[in-house]
Amino acid sequence: MQVDVLAITDHDTVAGLDEAHGVQAKQKRAMTIIDGVEISTLWHSFDIHIVGLNVNRHCPIFLKRLAEQAAVREERAHLIAEKLEKCGFEGVLPRAKALAGVGQVTRAHFARVLVNNYGVPSMEAAFKKYLGKGKRAAVKAQWPAIETAIMWIQEAGGQAVLAHPAHYDMTAKWLRRLVATFEQAGGNAIETAFPGINKTKQELINEIAQTHNLLASAGSDFHFPSRWTELGKNLGISSKLTPVWHNWEHIGDLSAQ
Repeated sequence: MQVDVLAITDHDTVAGLDEAHGVQAKQKRAMTIIDGVEISTLWHSFDIHIVGLNVNRHCPIFLKRLAEQAAVREERAHLIAEKLEKCGFEGVLPRAKALAGVGQVTRAHFARVLVNNYGVPSMEAAFKKYLGKGKRAAVKAQWPAIETAIMWIQEAGGQAVLAHPAHYDMTAKWLRRLVATFEQAGGNAIETAFPGINKTKQELINEIAQTHNLLASAGSDFHFPSRWTELGKNLGISSKLTPVWHNWEHIGDLSAQ
């Protein structure tokens, strides 16, 4: 599938954006890169991800805030590694860091290490047995509040998007509370299309987005090549919703995509 616009939203860092722009500048095929980030937050014991789109990747205050976030993530990575070693998986941290490269180490990196090197059958199994909420290697990080992440993003010139709301393990009632909190804090948009979302849950999210007058976004949630995700595939949003990119002059009209 051809991709004309690519938003890069690494977890709690913008370190890869300069490299991405440099690589794209050497390509013959035009593609617009949107500067972004995905900030981890904590809300009622849930880890909630807030995407920032069109952020200023050179903003000094924003970079300082992300550096503090990176320090929290680094501490959590060490604690996860310690717990995994107690489960019998030695040497996981250097392998996870090798997968992450210049980016931040996430639970997904640890899951890939377990699958690639220690015989765990799948990413899903790694989370279900070791890395998921309440499991043997789970570590609760002290992430900032949703309101704080929204402020960081908007002060860096970006728009704040509630990421993959159907992925959070919560009831419809709690999801409505989450979106209400996000909207009251000044959030701009909500992801209504992303991999793995079923039709019923998508209809609910569309309805909640309309109720709270939020813009709609879509994302591949692409971490690495696999059979589960493909960039730009099945990301159409409802015609009843306004896309978050509706007034982005630098990418034109993508409302039909």
